Amino acid sequence: MTGKINPLDLVRPNILALEPYSTARDEFKGGDISVWLDANESPYPSGLNRYPDPHQKKLKHAIAALKGVREEQIFIGGAGSDEAIDLVYRIFCRPGIDNAISISPTYGVYEVSADINDIALRKVELGEDYSLPVDALLEATNGNSKVLWICSPNNPTGNAFAPEEILRLVDSFPGMVVVDEAYIDFSPYPSLLNVLDKHPNLIVMQTFSKAWGMASLRMGMAFASPGIAELFARVKYPYNVNGPTQEELLRRICETDIKGNVDEIISERSRLASALESMPKVRKVHHSDANFLLVEVEDADGMYDYLISHGVIVRNRNRVKGCRGCLRFTVGTPEENDRVISLVEKF
Repeated sequence: MTGKINPLDLVRPNILALEPYSTARDEFKGGDISVWLDANESPYPSGLNRYPDPHQKKLKHAIAALKGVREEQIFIGGAGSDEAIDLVYRIFCRPGIDNAISISPTYGVYEVSADINDIALRKVELGEDYSLPVDALLEATNGNSKVLWICSPNNPTGNAFAPEEILRLVDSFPGMVVVDEAYIDFSPYPSLLNVLDKHPNLIVMQTFSKAWGMASLRMGMAFASPGIAELFARVKYPYNVNGPTQEELLRRICETDIKGNVDEIISERSRLASALESMPKVRKVHHSDANFLLVEVEDADGMYDYLISHGVIVRNRNRVKGCRGCLRFTVGTPEENDRVISLVEKF
């Protein structure tokens, strides 16, 4: 597809024609301003009385340096990656007409957001050992297929897909391919951020919720060609990321080194998997490239209830198609993992 279709041709006509909300400070072109009377804010200083930067310029500058991309390729979402997911539907998919494609099982918000936006989601089951069904995904498309979702490493299965397989989809799918890299820091495969310029129909999502340990801040990112990133900025609500969050994230980006925590989680993932595999009530520990393990057990509901009764909560995936009999264990601290190992052994 690359070079043959302009992604802007996939955009809903009303979005292309949309005149975004503009603040007076967007229109401000310079000058020495000391009295701000443009936005109907309270004039009494509280540290929170002024609206935040709607374009997150300082934050984008820091993220661009961190991720090796250009500032004009970045969208920052104030509801984690879920805001970007919703915007993808609103930008590219006509309600009641267009459809999207996703692997199955995968992150549930793709389907929830599709339902909210009245977009049919065509789910294609993963192959053997949760492999990526490239041909089946392409066969599921029709003339109204606008978006293809690929979560890699995938949630809840944990496995990552080879970049060459994903790029085959990017080059062949007649729409936008969104690769959700929420767990990329734990994967042996590199991010696809470095190929964005070669693939204008590619959108890459990442988050600060996992490896960076900032889930409470709800900060997600989408990276795309400047033209697509500009559409995200056009459609989003003006002040979608509050000021204290921008400041806290900027501080943490500049001061935090996540390598030690990531290395320990990867090491603990291997230790936890080996320990669980040896237990009689565990049927299979699926390979993981993320910070969690999908574990098939003899009595998923019973084990889930048992762990809850002993103060440990995991995610019960027993009723998810493709994950029957499975629990999903996030990799915790060494002490937390020791407790899980002890409890599963006693169950």
